[in-house]
Amino acid sequence: MGDEVKNRFDRIVAILTQLQSSRVMKAQDLADRFQVSLRTIYRDIRSLEEAGVPVSGEAGVGYSLMDGYRLPPVMFTREEAASFVAAEKLMQKFTDKKVAASYGAAMFKIRSVLRGNLKDHVDALETQIWTNPTEELIAETTPDSLGILFESIAEKKQVRLEYQAFESEHSALRDIEPVGLFHAENNWNLMAYCHLRNDYRQFRTDRIKNIMRLDAAFTREHPSIDTFRKAEWLGADYRVVIRVDKDVCKYLRAGKKYYGIVDEKIIGNQIEMTFMTKPDGEGLARWFMMFGDCAEVVEPVEFRNKVAGIAKEIVDRTSR
Repeated sequence: MGDEVKNRFDRIVAILTQLQSSRVMKAQDLADRFQVSLRTIYRDIRSLEEAGVPVSGEAGVGYSLMDGYRLPPVMFTREEAASFVAAEKLMQKFTDKKVAASYGAAMFKIRSVLRGNLKDHVDALETQIWTNPTEELIAETTPDSLGILFESIAEKKQVRLEYQAFESEHSALRDIEPVGLFHAENNWNLMAYCHLRNDYRQFRTDRIKNIMRLDAAFTREHPSIDTFRKAEWLGADYRVVIRVDKDVCKYLRAGKKYYGIVDEKIIGNQIEMTFMTKPDGEGLARWFMMFGDCAEVVEPVEFRNKVAGIAKEIVDRTSR
């Protein structure tokens, strides 16, 4: 099949999908979308009609498909159709541009098989659902990093990162074998085998300055991402007990799991929480500071002193 024939075939299929996704489409709108002449659109519409597709056209109005004609014959409920809108908004917020665009293309195909009243339902919802896109989950220099990592995991091919660790002023090259991704604490995190460290390491996608596909295959079989997530707090032997006012606890559900909560119980108007965390307790202490005015440290004294030290530093800096 020549390129010209293939391009025309792809365009005709895309026109059919476009007609299925909208009640009426003007010839000029189709020509603008596919960057072809009106004459080409008229010819493509005739090809659809000759293939048995029930296309109707009205001068000054546009083209439409016979009501009830659907290809493929997939039916969705009103609730399922509404869920697509929410999913699309979340994809735009929580993924990179390439993955979001791919999902948008998939949504376009899904819309093409919706009944007319469901199209109206989805259109009404779409303009009234908003997500805040301001958080930088992906570095601006690597707008397609998630897509590359997905391909790497599926095809078991290595990738090269230019990565800047939190404590470092400079970035470094890392050849890695991605194992899996998880979203926690408003960040996408990558678990991967690092050839520089000869061990498994965790990377944040917003700190990836550059990413490149490599032809090299994985050098080993890797455990599932669940294995790492379940073992995240194994070996954390620093025990911390705090008490938090009940009316504040409902806002701490995600954070307390991330910092290693192992027990909680009600004591009067407070919830006592026990954590097994990393030896320095630094992350837990800084998390505690967010709601420290509604909580207290029960034990150990070292953790209480760490929180007090952070608070003193804040006071000293703000009073200069």
